[in-house]
Amino acid sequence: MTFDPYRPRPIDRPTPVPLEPRADLSVLDEAKIFTAPDDPADWPAWREALGRWRSEARARLDYDSRADATGAYRDARWVSSCYSVALVWLWDERLYDHATGRFRPEAFLAQAREQFGGFDGVVLWHAYPVIGLDERNQYDFYRDIPELPELVDTLRRAGVRVFIDYNPWDTGTRREPDGDVAAIAALVADLGVDGVFLDTLKEGAGELRAALPAGVALESESRVPLARVHDHAMSWAQWFADSPVPGVLRTKWFERRHTLHHTRRWHRSHAEELQSAWLNGTGVLIWDTVFGVWVGWSARDRALLRAMRRVQHRFSEWFTDGRWTPLADHPGGDAPVYTSRWELRDTTLWTVVNRSDEAYRGRWIVTDALPGRRWLDPVDGRELAPEPLDGGRVAIGGTLPPGGIAAVVATGLGDDAEPVESTESTVDTSPDSEADTTFPTRAAVRLPVPVAPRPAVPEGMVAVDAGRYELTVRYRVRETGLYGEAPYVDEWKPLPPRLHHHATLVRDVTLGRFAIARQEVTVAEFTAFLEATGYRPVREERFALATAGPAGAAVTHVELVDARAYAAWAGLRLPTEDEWQVAAAAGLLRRAEPLVWNWTESEHTDGRTRFAILKGGAAFRATGSDWYLDGGPQEPDVSVKLLLMGAGLTRSPSIGFRCAADLPALD
Repeated sequence: MTFDPYRPRPIDRPTPVPLEPRADLSVLDEAKIFTAPDDPADWPAWREALGRWRSEARARLDYDSRADATGAYRDARWVSSCYSVALVWLWDERLYDHATGRFRPEAFLAQAREQFGGFDGVVLWHAYPVIGLDERNQYDFYRDIPELPELVDTLRRAGVRVFIDYNPWDTGTRREPDGDVAAIAALVADLGVDGVFLDTLKEGAGELRAALPAGVALESESRVPLARVHDHAMSWAQWFADSPVPGVLRTKWFERRHTLHHTRRWHRSHAEELQSAWLNGTGVLIWDTVFGVWVGWSARDRALLRAMRRVQHRFSEWFTDGRWTPLADHPGGDAPVYTSRWELRDTTLWTVVNRSDEAYRGRWIVTDALPGRRWLDPVDGRELAPEPLDGGRVAIGGTLPPGGIAAVVATGLGDDAEPVESTESTVDTSPDSEADTTFPTRAAVRLPVPVAPRPAVPEGMVAVDAGRYELTVRYRVRETGLYGEAPYVDEWKPLPPRLHHHATLVRDVTLGRFAIARQEVTVAEFTAFLEATGYRPVREERFALATAGPAGAAVTHVELVDARAYAAWAGLRLPTEDEWQVAAAAGLLRRAEPLVWNWTESEHTDGRTRFAILKGGAAFRATGSDWYLDGGPQEPDVSVKLLLMGAGLTRSPSIGFRCAADLPALD
């Protein structure tokens, strides 16, 4: 390994700003974030250089004319106040009730308000890490959800902007007859969404931008090239390191209307990205379940975001149209507090952070007295009393907890002054704040395995002795892990060979004596079950395909719940992944042709994501990208974690099942 995954790469580090008067500032064009000097005496020259770079870069690109021509900001003014965006798996148990087969957006939104102060937008994540299971492409995983337009409409009526996800790497599944651009444009129109998230892309092609309606935003996953800021109104601030003295995000400085969303998906603490967003007047991505892995936010970080969001929405114009002065009005000395100043009309806003890991007590800002102004803390609505200083200056201060934030407003008292509403406190800024910074652990628990006792080995099955087995399990980590564990805790950016690498897990298991079917359940057997019971699933999408194949073929297009229903009717159960592996390794199992994955009795849930373990491999294999689910034949020791979907989407031609039973112990 040639890199340290716990440290930012050179490309992710902040870019120094040349302070010489005649320096060539075009070297800053592709920066992610600008380094701030350590010495406050250099800050005025630094700000002057940033201002010159912005003017020169906009002139070089004829930026104003290009932005006006595309109308990306004019037609989608909402992007500037879309501060908190959640990346949400469509089948997250907050959003979808797997038992009833229904979406529950009201409950989802209520929980979002309670924990995060609400979301301004959601990216409805749909395909990865499931895509590649069969020939269905990324658009099918949206189009095959009948009520998806209704879900989008409900979220939008609640004031939440909705994004769909585009995976440009999806080239190994079914192809769209008119190409990707036409498919994306059709989805946008059919669903009525507000934006398209460009997964793995820094920019979308001009053809895509031209195909989308006015007002639909493109959001890049990483640093959008300067030449495309005019038509890409949003981007992720991902894999960005900051300087010890907080720096300035290049894209936000260049185009004040552009909204970035800070994210470090595997980090246990989000303090640094929250602080950077606060000082840069931009947003944050809430991603507490990363492709089926729980990486929840601490109570402290959620409280900080709630406080930020209220102020950001109240002063949204200040962050887009006001005069921005970074590193303004520092109190002097080695105070670990830093401030951005935002001025619009007769109201000035300061956003303040404590960069220390310890509580800070002292001045936050030292600034001009501003006679006739009313001073307030918009976080909790308190009236502030400035401390008079010599030379017509005043100081505002107090106590900030470790990593804490604050805001100060000075506003005019005239009849035309903008009112500043008093609000209930949303974050504890006291010196003894006990906001919990620990990681909120959430375990993935396997559902209990049913018992299916049989006095003897059923016909078509083979017995396996009880015993203790040391099983070696191989799996491809991707970003999902296997049993719910986060694979890259606090890593900066996992890259090959770590990303998508193969891992080995040794499990010490004790199994009772059991029987397992030599072959998968056939279409004829499953048809007999349906005729005998009249079984119908809660969601029937794709279910009719289960009986459409040849009678002697392995039944497919069955979800885990369908397979369980058959097994219960037969007085059996599904084998666990351990039982399947032991039997297969002993050469006891026959495999269907064409080869299909086998369900196992291994459903897990952490209250947010449901998943099960597949064994055996399948004939289908999507090629062309490491992001696809594994396919092709697999050895008995290989396991694949499959996230369970709703609306019948987990029914696949690549998955069948076999049954098992519990046998009495031998004397």
